[in-house]
Amino acid sequence: MDATFDLDLRPGLPEDLKRLLEKYPRETWDGHANIEGTARFWLSRHDMFRELGRALSEALRQEREGQVAIEPFKQWFVPRLGFFLNELNGHHQIEDMHYFPAYQRAEPRLARGFELLDADHVTIHDDLERVAETANAFLEATSGGDASSDASKRARDAYSEASERLLKRLLRHLGDEEDLIIPLILDRGDAALES
Repeated sequence: MDATFDLDLRPGLPEDLKRLLEKYPRETWDGHANIEGTARFWLSRHDMFRELGRALSEALRQEREGQVAIEPFKQWFVPRLGFFLNELNGHHQIEDMHYFPAYQRAEPRLARGFELLDADHVTIHDDLERVAETANAFLEATSGGDASSDASKRARDAYSEASERLLKRLLRHLGDEEDLIIPLILDRGDAALES
């Protein structure tokens, strides 16, 4: 595998894909006329994933440290984790089926970037499945209300590891996706990219 495609190793978008980012650096995005519409929506969805991911991690930390009992934790955690996983999966499906193909047609020189993002989606999809699997095992292990048993601790640790891996990869992916796509939207505008 090309090292620039490895979600765990790459420090950001590969240099050959930053041409538009150099023309439209992040600090100029908010003031650009083409930020409203798709670009603003895209950024808001990504911010929601970041915020909810942090909130889920913080809730698990509080439960692990005994700051919150297992049953109130579950009542808060279960619907939010389900929302997070489902929304992220749906977001990626829409990107894969609609946005990425349309944007690649509009700017063929970014084809390698869309291949990179597609590869990320495969990795992240596997992570989503692992997070769901380990979360279910953790919830099952604590179904009697005992979060301190060895089985509960092992299940919590497995979920925590899977969740941390997903969030680390997701943060890298979201940043790289924004660096590839938002400058393209700013450069062309929504109308020019719709097809």
